[in-house]
Amino acid sequence: MKNYKAKLAPINTMIFDFDGVLSDSMVLLTEDGHYLRRTNVKDGYVMQLAVKKGYRIAIISGAKAEGMYHRLYGLNLTDIYLGVTNKLEVYNELKAKYNLENENILYMGDDIPDFQVMQAAGIAACPADAANEIKAIADYISDKKGGEGCARDIIEQVMKIHGKWMDEQAYEW
Repeated sequence: MKNYKAKLAPINTMIFDFDGVLSDSMVLLTEDGHYLRRTNVKDGYVMQLAVKKGYRIAIISGAKAEGMYHRLYGLNLTDIYLGVTNKLEVYNELKAKYNLENENILYMGDDIPDFQVMQAAGIAACPADAANEIKAIADYISDKKGGEGCARDIIEQVMKIHGKWMDEQAYEW
């Protein structure tokens, strides 16, 4: 793993996969064919706080479910891309839309469909239980598993580097 802390300063955009990062790797299938996912409230708290602080938080996921939209919109996220087949294309669209450089972007993924985007991003991060191929290219491997606070872990680090952690806004949801 490379020294990632020095690369946190220019980060203004953080992109996350959903399944395996914001939710754990378990998906429950209901009898009517819907999938249920577990997410972490600490990830949700820090994501909405980061948006309030001016960070761009985006989701690029191959999965797509109405419950995912509700959860993410409820956190005031606007760049939500679900049902994506080519994550690198969406990544490049986001870069163009906001005039970003790779060094401005942190991407957290957990499995092979995240590989190309992680190679492109300024910082590649992953949860503790990511696929070995993903861990091999990650600048940072959280000690938290997917769905257990790994997004909180890396967002908090970015905010601390920028001096935007634990101020008056932190006490409000």
